[in-house]
Amino acid sequence: MPHNPDLYRVLCDRIHQSPQGRITFAEFMELALYHPQSGYYTTKDAILGFEGDFVTSAHLGHDFGELLAVQFAEMWDHLDRPNSFSLVEMGAGQGLIAADALGALQNHFPECFAALSYQIVEKSDRLRAAQAQRLLPWDGRVTWLDLEDIPDDSTIGCFFTNELVDALPVHQVVMTESGLQEVYVTLADRAESPRQEVLAPPSTPRLADYFAFVGIDLADPQYAPGYRTEVHLAALDWMKTVAAKLHQGYVLTVDYGYPASRYYSRARSQGTLQCYYQHAHHDNPYSHLGHQDITAHVNFTALEHQGEQCELETLGATQQGMFLMALGLGDRLAALGQIQASDPTTVNLAIQRRDKLHQLINPMGLGNFVVLVQGKGLPPAAKTLKGLTVPPLM
Repeated sequence: MPHNPDLYRVLCDRIHQSPQGRITFAEFMELALYHPQSGYYTTKDAILGFEGDFVTSAHLGHDFGELLAVQFAEMWDHLDRPNSFSLVEMGAGQGLIAADALGALQNHFPECFAALSYQIVEKSDRLRAAQAQRLLPWDGRVTWLDLEDIPDDSTIGCFFTNELVDALPVHQVVMTESGLQEVYVTLADRAESPRQEVLAPPSTPRLADYFAFVGIDLADPQYAPGYRTEVHLAALDWMKTVAAKLHQGYVLTVDYGYPASRYYSRARSQGTLQCYYQHAHHDNPYSHLGHQDITAHVNFTALEHQGEQCELETLGATQQGMFLMALGLGDRLAALGQIQASDPTTVNLAIQRRDKLHQLINPMGLGNFVVLVQGKGLPPAAKTLKGLTVPPLM
């Protein structure tokens, strides 16, 4: 598909206006995904789901959001059942998790629901409109705002995300004979297209500092010339902002990624950057400008360390499959196994739902996503969560 012409012009203009005729890859990624008038997330109508470019756990039925509601209700209980309990979902997509979690809380945890304020942080006006339409049954219970609008040290509850951090802009760096260099994007020699890369000294000393921060020694021989990877400065800034807003409660992050020791392994010598276009993935961020997603795996060590510097305690990290099983997904599978209907339609629906539940816990897919839970201002009893316990064997 041709580039989005408006985004194409924005990128070319930004490069032309830059003093050295180049921008960092992080700036390129920020514009490609989030430019207010031309970015992928702000302009494309159908980016999520089976009709879009990729699916998330929320597209596989109501179970993901309903099981999250079980965890949210326990968090509310651990916080001594406050009269005002905030759930802040950052990057809510089409509002699927919100609808499923709100419905489950309303039906099964009415006291928690009565105390609930559901807040959505969403940059895209199109997605806000889709969320508002889907969440009409809870009109008045849900509000939309920018993260910066939430006062510091004000929130009692839980900030949470599902597949948000992987789409935050990343810097790209390359080890060379002369040391660490940053990847910049400039215009190609023979075409006005922002798709030529150049290496130059880092745009900020934070890039080198980042590796020391996560315990990676770039002097190690495994990082030979040509080793290329990502640096997640935007994720650090995001975590710092979230931690500042939280007075007491939890930060729950669900995403795909690794600890730093695995992220920066010798085998991963070209980084983790991936692009998604019509359910296919590739590694060329300069194609389909404005029409494809650009992501990088999450460095969970960086999130943990940054949280700890911002008064967040790491309560635990587990795989999504284990997390959902501990919250009751195994019981749902067992119930489906007890269905003994003679009606073929009922049997087929049960088989389809069982398949979707298995996708949520598949260790080769969504089930291998990481669930990181951090806390702030919690009494000891509030630090043990059901989702972080070892689920019973089936």
